[in-house]
Amino acid sequence: MTSAKRQWPPSPDLDAPARLTELADYIVPFTLRAVCDLGIADLLTDGPRTVDDLAEQVGAHAPSLHRALRVLASKGIFTETHPGTFDLSPLAEPLRSDHPLSLRDAYPLLTSDVDAWARFDHCIRTGEAAFDLVHGQGYWDYMADNPEQSRRVDRSMASINRLHLRTVLPAYDWGSFDTVIDVGGGNGAFLAGILAKFRSLHGTVYDLPHVVAAATDVFAAAGVSDRATSIGGSFFDHVPPGADGYLLKTVLPGFTDDEAVRALRRVRAAMRPDSRLLLLEAIIPDGDDYDAAKLVDLHTLMLTGGSHRSQEGLATLLGRAGLDLVLVRPTASLTVVEAVSRPSEGVGTPTTIQHTGQPAEFD
Repeated sequence: MTSAKRQWPPSPDLDAPARLTELADYIVPFTLRAVCDLGIADLLTDGPRTVDDLAEQVGAHAPSLHRALRVLASKGIFTETHPGTFDLSPLAEPLRSDHPLSLRDAYPLLTSDVDAWARFDHCIRTGEAAFDLVHGQGYWDYMADNPEQSRRVDRSMASINRLHLRTVLPAYDWGSFDTVIDVGGGNGAFLAGILAKFRSLHGTVYDLPHVVAAATDVFAAAGVSDRATSIGGSFFDHVPPGADGYLLKTVLPGFTDDEAVRALRRVRAAMRPDSRLLLLEAIIPDGDDYDAAKLVDLHTLMLTGGSHRSQEGLATLLGRAGLDLVLVRPTASLTVVEAVSRPSEGVGTPTTIQHTGQPAEFD
């Protein structure tokens, strides 16, 4: 039996094509990133300015800048108060460098990423990273060989960390630790934010040597140098032992399941029986509802071939590494996941998982 052919109405609704055109657009995202790189929002802090004035300040072509800003204004980013004159809108305010949750550096226009996204079909066909295909080497090796690109990524992560700190810090009793090691913690920016809030806490950032090289300056700028250290190394080979808490912030999604288990086993080997492991993750929910985790999951696939995971998938990885998931605490950004070592290897008895609601705002 053949299935009935779908019958279209005499006059198809045009809303769907219009919506698809909007969703398929990459003009606005590229334009937003370019304008962020120019720092236009900073120039509007004191009020509206003409395009000619803005272009002169940033060394841009005024007519082209006008065309870019009017597109963004049509999406609510900036506003054209008079022909050729622009001002900040509420949506543009976080693009200022002095905003408490500034996102100016969060959206760099990186040619390395753009070139890789152009081959995203390779990811879908093979499950492999397009970045490797386009650049002939893995993402982390590429960053090690391209320090300026790596610095721009670090600035992007520092910008995003401001949001993460505001949402994640109230969601867990960080003050219950005396010592914490941020495994794969980059240049230490997130750890510095934790230490600045919890004055009795001492911390170590542990990452590849070229990555943690900038940590000394980051700690000094945050005023936590007396309680912060950095160690260079690979968490696939070794993790410094004996801390009260171990933190992995969005580290596991960059790796395959087997690689993630290997890293988790290194962490477990470093933990004392009473140590706790905290994962800060964008957990993939079920269903069709929009969730930012589903977007960053594809970005991770493009960059490294890794993936973000569901709660069940994360629990499985932890179990393979001899760890039990004991706490799941969602926030407005990442989810806080706590795990502890099993008393002995084997299946063991699963620990009850505690779910809690949205925490209060970080002050």
